[in-house]
Amino acid sequence: MTLFRLWLQDFLGQTFCTLGEIIGSTGGRLERTLSGIPGKKCGTIIFTAEELSNCRDIATMQLCANKLDKKDFFGKSDPFLVFYRSNEDGTFTICHKTEVIKNTLNPVWQPFTIPVRALCNGDYDRTVKVDVYDWDRDGSHDFIGEFTTSYRELSRGQSQFNVYEVLNPKKKGKKKKYVNSGTVTLLSFKVESEYTFVDFIRGGTQLNFVVAIDFTASNGNPSQPTSLHYMNPYQMNAYAMALKAVGEIIQDYDSDKLFPAYGFGAKLPPDGKISHAFPLNSDNEKPNCVGIEGVLEAYFQSLRNVQLYGPTNFAPVIGQVARSAADVTDGSQYFVLLMITDGVISDMVQTKEAVVNASSLPMSIIIVGVGPAEFDAMEELDGDEVRVSSRGRFAERDIVQFVPFRDYIDRSGNQVLSMARLAKDVLAEIPEQLLSFMKSRGIEPRPALPASSTPPAHMRI
Repeated sequence: MTLFRLWLQDFLGQTFCTLGEIIGSTGGRLERTLSGIPGKKCGTIIFTAEELSNCRDIATMQLCANKLDKKDFFGKSDPFLVFYRSNEDGTFTICHKTEVIKNTLNPVWQPFTIPVRALCNGDYDRTVKVDVYDWDRDGSHDFIGEFTTSYRELSRGQSQFNVYEVLNPKKKGKKKKYVNSGTVTLLSFKVESEYTFVDFIRGGTQLNFVVAIDFTASNGNPSQPTSLHYMNPYQMNAYAMALKAVGEIIQDYDSDKLFPAYGFGAKLPPDGKISHAFPLNSDNEKPNCVGIEGVLEAYFQSLRNVQLYGPTNFAPVIGQVARSAADVTDGSQYFVLLMITDGVISDMVQTKEAVVNASSLPMSIIIVGVGPAEFDAMEELDGDEVRVSSRGRFAERDIVQFVPFRDYIDRSGNQVLSMARLAKDVLAEIPEQLLSFMKSRGIEPRPALPASSTPPAHMRI
């Protein structure tokens, strides 16, 4: 939350809002009433958000070389290029390496793509240094030479300006007749704007936030202070903190603030039937809760009405959200399922299959583990290292993010800081996951909605 104060020599008023509220508002335009001067109307302020273009441009280029120095005793050379971005302090940072072309002094490298911000950080005249190496199996690659250029020079495309002499400073200092160690030529260069998360949100894509909470008996009796579901009148339990931390940020991208909320692993009244996807508000036809506060209210009410039981089955609620996501694959809606649990998944085989099936749909899954349990098995679902698979099929995309809440708890007991840390990490992957779905389906963002337009209706899950 940011405080904005307006001054034109004299204090004119203030208002509070988040960046998410501005970006998520229709047309990227947010109007707020100013306050702060007792007994006086302070007027209104209008916020608009615009993303810097150099943060989204990607460059695709292809290079070749001619008459490079021979470095291998029994062959020619195995050349590759290393690109460096110059930093403000005069140092250089590697930003790209090409593939190795074996046994040639005249290599032609494959085209490659690189974000402009990685190449020059948006400064088109900043130096780009390129080293040319001869690859060696033991890693002691031989330096052939170097040259410098800039984004602005490269953007001229194939021309006499983009033929570079490869120079080796040591050889140049030793040999009077040294000319160069070959040349590198730019064959092609093009720049495109890559669509961003903001483009889709401003074009009307709605984030549908869905909550699923673990009601298994391993959480402990909610009336006891040792329970993870303990309803303390003075502070939130871990479930409520995780829900509030993630929900209060993501709700800014959901126009009607109606959130379907489910529980799993409980016995329901009146017959004690076990359910793994029951609505927290007890309404099977309309499981939506109004705002995050509505979800919290329904959660606490469910704790009073149901019996914690088990087992911990994830697949049913993942399948339920996936069925809704399967009905809207045109890019107009994207589903984010937040699952909060205290223990090991009982139906891992079925859950992995549900995740693989869901990976082709417009949805992401955030799993927050609460309590002291070991969550090693959960890492299997978070496909950062190895993509989740089931029955020989691999997930199309990495759609699961798992974090143990205990890693984010502030040692001083500051709940606000704990929640902020959690939200930052668990939501960090959502934009890329949304973009990966849109790109896999060839979906482009719609034109930005005008400020007067009405966003599409929220879908009931």
